[in-house]
Amino acid sequence: MNQPRIRVPRSVRAGEPFEIRTLLEHPMETGLRQEGGRAVARDLVHRFVVRVNGEVALDASLRNGTAANPYHVFWLRLDRAAELDFNWTDEAGRTARATARVAVT
Repeated sequence: MNQPRIRVPRSVRAGEPFEIRTLLEHPMETGLRQEGGRAVARDLVHRFVVRVNGEVALDASLRNGTAANPYHVFWLRLDRAAELDFNWTDEAGRTARATARVAVT
């Protein structure tokens, strides 16, 4: 997996929701597609976890319907500065990780 791209503001106001965007380059092959008469091997990201200061804030199970290069947008609200940890895991056990620090004013 390639290095994921994340967009997180550097600072936010305490208690106000803010947007986070993530993009992971991954083919997300379902194993159903054929190429040259042969099935393309299944290769899916099956889990996306976001932790805020070590606590799980988002835990998503991804399935066949997830498009290639999964793009996720979600909102968080913080009361204090936080270290965000983003982790993607595919069915082969490969992982991609990104981190971001957010200050709270």
